[in-house]
Amino acid sequence: MQLYNTLSAEERAILIDDAGKQRLTLSFYAYAKIEDPKKFRDDLFRAWNALDALGRIYVANEGINAQMSIPEENLEAFRATLEVYDFMKGIRLNEAVEHDDHSFLKLTIKVRHKIVADGLNDETFDVTDIGVHLKAKEFNAILDDPNTIVVDFRNHYESEVGHFKNAITPDVETFRESLPIINEQLQNHKEDKNLVMYCTGGIRCEKASAYFKHQGFKNVFQLEGGIINYAKQIEAEGLESKFIGKNFVFDNRLGERITDDIISQCHQCGKPCDNHTNCENDGCHLLFIQCDECKAAMENCCSTECLEIIHMPLVDQVRLRTGKQVGNKVFRKGKSENLKFKHSGELPNTALATSEKPSDIRQKIKVKKVLLGKAEHYYVKAQVGQFTIENQQLNVGDKILISGPTTGDQQLTLDKMVVDGAETTTAKIGDKVTFEVPFRIRLSDKLYKIVN
Repeated sequence: MQLYNTLSAEERAILIDDAGKQRLTLSFYAYAKIEDPKKFRDDLFRAWNALDALGRIYVANEGINAQMSIPEENLEAFRATLEVYDFMKGIRLNEAVEHDDHSFLKLTIKVRHKIVADGLNDETFDVTDIGVHLKAKEFNAILDDPNTIVVDFRNHYESEVGHFKNAITPDVETFRESLPIINEQLQNHKEDKNLVMYCTGGIRCEKASAYFKHQGFKNVFQLEGGIINYAKQIEAEGLESKFIGKNFVFDNRLGERITDDIISQCHQCGKPCDNHTNCENDGCHLLFIQCDECKAAMENCCSTECLEIIHMPLVDQVRLRTGKQVGNKVFRKGKSENLKFKHSGELPNTALATSEKPSDIRQKIKVKKVLLGKAEHYYVKAQVGQFTIENQQLNVGDKILISGPTTGDQQLTLDKMVVDGAETTTAKIGDKVTFEVPFRIRLSDKLYKIVN
C-alpha cells in the first residue's frame, strides 16, 4: 500500500462535496515515549487512510500532535485506532468551535525531532512534570486573582486577532523564542505569583508549564485543552468569556470566532478586521490580515509589487522566484514593512468593532462538478481566459465553473471557444482553449464542468 496521498487537494475537495457527509475538525496531542516514530507513523497512516481521515500530524520520540478532519460517521472507529495505544486511551479530542468540511484536504503525517520545537537540550528536563490543569470556570477564577500573571504562549499573528484580557502576549514568531523571554521577564516572581498560561489546544503550554516548573516556578497553571476547549465549556456552562476575539487555527479556516469582538485591523487600510489571508503571489504567500475591500482592490496581494507579479506570464513569475526560498517552502508570519497597520507585542483589551453574525459554515452550495483543467493566462483588455484541458473534454454549451481563493465560484455557460487559433465546438485533453470570461481570473483558478 502507498503510504502517501495520491489525490490532489482539488480532487479531494470534489470527493468530499460529492459524498455529502458531515465532517468534524478536531485536534489532540499526547506526550509519550515512542521508540519507533517511523513505524508508528506508517501504522497510523494505514488505519486513518482507511477511515477517510485527513489532517496534519507530527510524531516524534516525545509524542504526537494532530489536527484532523474526519467523517462524523467514522468518529467511534477513529477513537478505536487511538485506543490501541496505552498512552492514547481516553485521550481528549478537541472538537473545533466551527467545523468546515474542507478544513484539511490531505492526510499528512510527518516524523519530527520534536512535536513542539523548543530549542532545549537539557536531558534533566522532564516534559511530563507539568503544571496544574484548569477548566474554564477555574481559569476564569484565577484570572480574577490580582496575584496572577497570565501568558499567551502563541505567536504574534495568533494573539493579534484574539487573546485573554490582560495577558502577556510575547512578540515572537515561534514557541521556542517565548520561553527565554518569559523566563527572564518573570525571574522575580518564581514564588509570589500564579503563573497561568494558555495556547490553542494545550500542547504548547503543556510543555511550557513543565519548563517553568523546571526553572523553579512554584505556582504553575495551564488552561486544559486550550482556547478550543475553553470556548466549548463557557458555552455549555453559561460562563463569561474572558477571551476576546478570534482563535487562530492552522488549517484552511485560519480562524474560528470565540466572541463577536474584532480587536485587530486590516493591515493595509486600518479598518477593523480579523480575517487572515495568504498573499496570492506564489513567490510570497505572506500571512496577513486583509478586509474584503482591500482583498478586492489588491486581488489577495500584500503589496503593489506582488500585485504586479501575479499579472505577469507564469514563466516570468517562475523566473523571479527561481533559487529563492519562497512560497510554501517558507511560512512568512505576517511581518513586512508593507503592512502599515500590523500590531504585535502589547495588545488591546477592547473591541474596535463587532463582527456580523456568520452563516452556518457548513451551508455550502453543493454543485456536482468535474475538474477539467486550470487557468494559464488572462488577457485583461480582451477579457479572455486561457485554460489547459487536463481531464475529459469541453463542449460549447457546457455549464462551467471557474473557482479560486480570490475569484470565488463563478458559473457561466460556454457560448464559443477557440483552440489553436480556430473556433471549435469541442476541446480535448491536452488542448489550450481560450474563451471570453467577464471577470478577472488567476493562475490558481480551476476549471470545472457542472454535471447536475
